[in-house]
Amino acid sequence: MKRASRMVLIEKIVSENIVTSQEDLLRMMEGKGVQCTQATLSRDLRQMGISRGFDGSGGYRYLLPGKREETAELFPGREMEAITGMTWAHGLLLINTPPGFASAVAIKIDRSGRYEIAGTVAGDDTILLIPRDNISNEAVEECLTTIFLSNTKTQL
Repeated sequence: MKRASRMVLIEKIVSENIVTSQEDLLRMMEGKGVQCTQATLSRDLRQMGISRGFDGSGGYRYLLPGKREETAELFPGREMEAITGMTWAHGLLLINTPPGFASAVAIKIDRSGRYEIAGTVAGDDTILLIPRDNISNEAVEECLTTIFLSNTKTQL
């Protein structure tokens, strides 16, 4: 299958399904008769601007750029809902939010005092999260889940 057709299929699958991992996406593509390698899929996702973000129930899912739901107001304890995407680059994590929400999310992360996270730098709609040395991406993602879910559970 040509690259453009593959990308159209990827966009269709991500927009119509909850896709939590590249493995899930590869299986869904195979179900449609399209096979590609994980490396090719990873490049396609990066080029298309598709990134992982919180799904609202403590997990992650792939989200299309520009098609994310924006939160009208951010209340304490609801910071997780403002995370619309996450992208790893050179051991650093870029976290996307709607305009104006990055500071509140970064404050929540910084105040958690988690060892795994050295700190954050927040702009208007983007946060740069800096993990400590020798901390895996998975450990940081688990840490973020813990930070935001622990607050949600206390609100219930």
